[in-house]
Amino acid sequence: MVAMNTHALAGPARANGESMNQLWRINGASLMRFALKLTLGDKHRAEDIVQETLVRAWRHPEIVDGHAETIRPWLFTVARNVGIDLWRMQSRRDDIIEDRPVDRANPVHDIDQAMTAMDVRAALAELTPEHRRVVVEVYYLGRSVAEVAQLLGIPEGTVKSRTYYALRQLKRLISEASAEHINPAPTPFPQTLTA
Repeated sequence: MVAMNTHALAGPARANGESMNQLWRINGASLMRFALKLTLGDKHRAEDIVQETLVRAWRHPEIVDGHAETIRPWLFTVARNVGIDLWRMQSRRDDIIEDRPVDRANPVHDIDQAMTAMDVRAALAELTPEHRRVVVEVYYLGRSVAEVAQLLGIPEGTVKSRTYYALRQLKRLISEASAEHINPAPTPFPQTLTA
């Protein structure tokens, strides 16, 4: 597990050790993979993001205690916000040190792309296997309607209709996911928490 800074942990309400251990066992690997995506593979920065995310979780026992299986969206949101904060802090420090501004990629764009990719994967998982297969064949593998029809042994019209209904369903699911990122659904956790 990522080592936590003991000075950052001073304060009254804290999650218990068993809850934090369970949180790490269930979500640690996913959280680290997500942080690595946010940092474009920079392991040290990813570890910093994970550490700060865990510190924030530890400071909120009302969220952590007994909720290790359901806290992942909260953890990812906190990690994303920590990643953005670290990038901004680094940008300011670099601008002060350097005499001239440097063009650099905006990692917020990469974070948004990662979030969109996660939304698309989640939406694809909700499609029926038949609809998902047609979408993958046509849009991810670049096959024509005729090729997909021959591959699956179904009429071209069926491929077209499955594609149409699958895209309609994906649009609805992704729109709902985007709306949730902007206006998260009410949770049993206090809404006053900020990450």
